[in-house]
Amino acid sequence: QLRLVESGGGLVQAGGSLRLSCAASRNIFSINVMDWYRQAPGKQREWVATITVGGTTNYADSVKGRFTISRDNAKNTVYLQMNSLKVEDTAVYYCHCNWYRYDYWGQGTQVTVSS
Repeated sequence: QLRLVESGGGLVQAGGSLRLSCAASRNIFSINVMDWYRQAPGKQREWVATITVGGTTNYADSVKGRFTISRDNAKNTVYLQMNSLKVEDTAVYYCHCNWYRYDYWGQGTQVTVSS
């Protein structure tokens, strides 16, 4: 069993920064790929960023150059550093992974960017 818990969301002005954390309940070294997704009000959940156990990263075009995903396998934690935030980044952000063919999601953390 695996549990993911996000934290770090909040209210920030446009242009500001936040760092989200996703703490896993077990060692993530065996989890090859971990992701961040987000869901804005009235919209479908969308993929934001991915990181592999080896550190390879990939980003949605909408956040490329502004967001950075990282992982600390020793702390069983994945991070999402968000800089130059825009109003359109407002959403609930979710941590996700697929482990032994099951999809695991955190409960989400709210990020609100004001103009």
